Amino acid sequence: MSDFSIAQLRQLHELACKVARIAGDYLREDQLRRRKVALATREKLNSVDLVTAADEGVEKIIKDTILAKYPEHAFIGEESYSAGEEKRFLLKDGPTWIVDPIDGTVNMVHMFPMTAISIGFCLESIPTVGVVFAPFLGGQGMMYSAIRHPEGGAWLSEFGPDGPITPLPLVSPPPPLPIDAPKGCLFFGEYGKDRRDHPQSNLTKKAANFVNMATEIGGRGGKGGMVHGIRSLGSSTMDMVYVAAGQGDIMFEAGCWEWDVCAGIAILLQTGGIVVDSNPPSDLKDSDPIPMANLGGRRYLAIRACSEDSNGRSARAQQEALVREVWKRTERLDYQRPM
Repeated sequence: MSDFSIAQLRQLHELACKVARIAGDYLREDQLRRRKVALATREKLNSVDLVTAADEGVEKIIKDTILAKYPEHAFIGEESYSAGEEKRFLLKDGPTWIVDPIDGTVNMVHMFPMTAISIGFCLESIPTVGVVFAPFLGGQGMMYSAIRHPEGGAWLSEFGPDGPITPLPLVSPPPPLPIDAPKGCLFFGEYGKDRRDHPQSNLTKKAANFVNMATEIGGRGGKGGMVHGIRSLGSSTMDMVYVAAGQGDIMFEAGCWEWDVCAGIAILLQTGGIVVDSNPPSDLKDSDPIPMANLGGRRYLAIRACSEDSNGRSARAQQEALVREVWKRTERLDYQRPM
């Protein structure tokens, strides 16, 4: 993996964890101030695509801290990208940080605790270090993190008044997927910010997909998935890390951006999960291996890690079989990058 040693990756991981905690403290203090002063918001795309001064403040904290240590690294942040004129996919093969200062801004506005600081680091365009800190969960916050490397790892750290509690390894060992998956799975997905309402809109298709996945087997023309439940947390980042941690089985998302998923993908891949395009590639044969999703493609289907099942199917065979079953039950979504 490029020329970065495991020691260097551990240093990057340590820095990302440290700055995520600093940013989390900033957000916690910001929420305390809201008891006296209402939170001011600005709309970007529409009334559910919000930005606050806290989003911009957190991104500045993270960017300034990282670039002071690694000035030669590239940096892609949601708020600086949104404010800039360049809207193409900016990721190159060099060392690059991809950051969402607050994923779940609407949740934060409503004081719903599913809000996350997402810090990802890419090498050769592949998410390699991921840190996701949810400052309003647990006592003083919960952190999911990983170093994608044979000598790396993936961890869940909880913070209390006296500092971090001993980190726990994620998904060790992971159970097999349900034998008739998606039946019996827990499914994560979001309605997203595109709220246009017409028969072929992404919103209409997503709603149909959610009903398909929930419907009994054989229902809706054979598209019924009979999943145990559907969860929409208002944060693609949290959806992804819950699947990475084995706390859910499937994440089906489209319309979000690389900063929403970069850190989560690093964690997912290190635990043994996979992430592919939520639209089936048009030229993919039934016998072909399924390629990894394009990080900038805005469509992601993540499946958790698993062990060999009672039928002797490998983890990858189970995961790819479940991907194909999800594809059968969902409609193709059309999300483009701005030109």
